[in-house]
Amino acid sequence: MDTSISWLAPAKINLFLRITRQRADGMHELQTAFQFVDLCDQLQFSPRQDAQIIRSTDIAGVPSEQDLCVRAGLLLQKIANVKQGVDIALMKNIPMGGGLGGASSNAATTLLVLNKMWSINANEDELAELGKQLGADVPVFVRGQAAWAEGVGEQLTPIEMEECWYLIINTGIHVSTAQMFAYSQLTRNSPQLTICPPKPGEFGNVFEPVVRAQHPKIDLVFDWLGSYSHPFLTGTGGCVVAAFADKKSAVEIQSRCPQGMTAYVAQARNTSPLKTQLQTG
Repeated sequence: MDTSISWLAPAKINLFLRITRQRADGMHELQTAFQFVDLCDQLQFSPRQDAQIIRSTDIAGVPSEQDLCVRAGLLLQKIANVKQGVDIALMKNIPMGGGLGGASSNAATTLLVLNKMWSINANEDELAELGKQLGADVPVFVRGQAAWAEGVGEQLTPIEMEECWYLIINTGIHVSTAQMFAYSQLTRNSPQLTICPPKPGEFGNVFEPVVRAQHPKIDLVFDWLGSYSHPFLTGTGGCVVAAFADKKSAVEIQSRCPQGMTAYVAQARNTSPLKTQLQTG
């Protein structure tokens, strides 16, 4: 396999996010819909003669042993009894802690590419099951298809949605998912919805009022972006997102982004850019 290839790890958008109940084991059952965008991290994989899994790039605030792509490599290596190692070079483009799923996407890309590099030939179901051990969002990145998700996020039903343009505002605030789920006033009994292709932001996000109350900067972004579109939170935040029918409209609002924040324009993808790359590469 060509080790010079930069493999894509796309961001995701949660078009809505609801918690339907909290189980006796403390886990939350939810409903959400995932769509990919063409904002991607990039990973390169170089074989090692020893069995080490090494991240060869520094990522601020993320020790190598905690990195999900390293953990994904170690898990696959152990399960498949692989003797080879790999160096993983990771170029971050997706904001961390923004609710865009960058770490989960990195893990999925690692599983899919190393499955190919090491000639393991595990199927998609097997890799998705492995991914579930790393994080609830990893299976949707492994499967690479826009989906309605239920359970703890692992029950996926493929759906087709309009491939609109998203304006993604990175507020620079890293929101802790664990802290958000622990918040006492979080709504945990949202009514069950019937599976459908939702419009972006249509069914709301239970974390939005919590995040806005705790982070005035994010609240201000909602107020500003609300003058132009219908902003919504993706995941547990802290990126604020709005959908537009065309790129020109999104770019126009991007140019007005408040100082101190970064705005990305990205197109929605119902099929993950990585899946397309794996099929053609």
